[in-house]
Amino acid sequence: MRKRFQRRMPLALFILLPAVPPAAMAVRNLEQAQNPSSKPPQARAQKVQNPLNDLLDEAEAALDKNNFEAAILPLQKFLAEKPDVAFAHFQLAYAYTGLNRTEEAQSEYERCVALDPKMAEAQLNLGILLLEREPTAAVVPLGKAVELLPSQSRPRFLLGVARERAGDLAGAAESFESAAHLNAGDIEALNHLGGVYLQLKKPADAEKKFRAALEVQPKSTMALRGLALSLDLEGKPEAVEAYRIYLAVEPRDSAMRARFVQLLVANKQFDEALAETEKPASGEPALNALRLRADILIGQNKLDEAIQTLKQAIALAPQDAQLHGGLGRLYLQKREFADAERELKIAVQLDKGNVLYWKDLTATFYQGGNYAAALAGYDVVDKMEKPGAGVWFIRALCYDKLNQVQPALDAYRKFLDLDGNQHPDQVWQANQRIHVLEKRAEKKK
Repeated sequence: MRKRFQRRMPLALFILLPAVPPAAMAVRNLEQAQNPSSKPPQARAQKVQNPLNDLLDEAEAALDKNNFEAAILPLQKFLAEKPDVAFAHFQLAYAYTGLNRTEEAQSEYERCVALDPKMAEAQLNLGILLLEREPTAAVVPLGKAVELLPSQSRPRFLLGVARERAGDLAGAAESFESAAHLNAGDIEALNHLGGVYLQLKKPADAEKKFRAALEVQPKSTMALRGLALSLDLEGKPEAVEAYRIYLAVEPRDSAMRARFVQLLVANKQFDEALAETEKPASGEPALNALRLRADILIGQNKLDEAIQTLKQAIALAPQDAQLHGGLGRLYLQKREFADAERELKIAVQLDKGNVLYWKDLTATFYQGGNYAAALAGYDVVDKMEKPGAGVWFIRALCYDKLNQVQPALDAYRKFLDLDGNQHPDQVWQANQRIHVLEKRAEKKK
């Protein structure tokens, strides 16, 4: 969002002559400054010469040329003599703003609004200045600016931005709505409003605002992006086309392209999804493209190509547990147990708390005939989640293969208790093995 600070037109500030009461002179000249078309009294047709007036003129001339540095010294000299003149504090704050001396500018704007709370430009500029660093603090002066400038949409929009950044999403929506109501073509307000509705989990409302923004500016990247996200969250099939249109305008958005590819894969449009990953990266990290490509190849059941793609990704990110875990699972599907074990051991070493990697490693041990290692793996898995009937059945098989009669009997019986006859084949097998193992246990006695 581009900052637009407000500049006040100069007021008729001057040094009061001793012969005239200060209050009366101030009122007359303030009225003249606020109504320049009115003819000044004859007695004041001549400009009053005074060194302090010259300082204000010097500062004003410098500000007109954006020579902010040159405006500071005369304003400081003026305020040393007249510290209660709000306009001079405003001019000094504006000069500091132009020089990016934000703390000094903030201090002067705060003095200005303390002296003249109804100076709308000062309230607005103070709010803009605080917006980046202290959005919560910016809400108060921007709220004052909205009160003082009720017919202008810009202060309402800025108040919405402050509220959004401060976490007041409902208040932000209200401000953006009022800004858009005052200015139906305010595309910034419409886009921000749509974004707030997305954060509020109101994608249908967001969709309406982004569509309204696109009526004003059909190629607005923010509106096109927001519309795609809205339709996606609503689960509408036209989301795919919305992503396609957005990426044609903004091809460098790797996150949106990744989601687009995911939708294509979900719709089994594998060829287009694969083509998306083969497009020039345009700044997209190669690792992300490889991840997407692997997902697509897995969806197409092209496991050998997916394995090669994951190997390329691992070369770029050797400490990525997810890549090693995915590669291990592919090797497990191909029954290449040694390779699966190697990759899954790396995955669990990198991410010891990931139960999925431990389950795959345990399955690798079991399917590869390493029953003792499989049981040790289940000991780890069981600490992470409560074992179900299926786990107890595999445990029973492992004990059985290792000729551990009593543990096998206990595991088969535990399986039967938990399964509730949901898997008849396994229930029959468990009952048969229990019968055999009970006889074997009797002989040992």
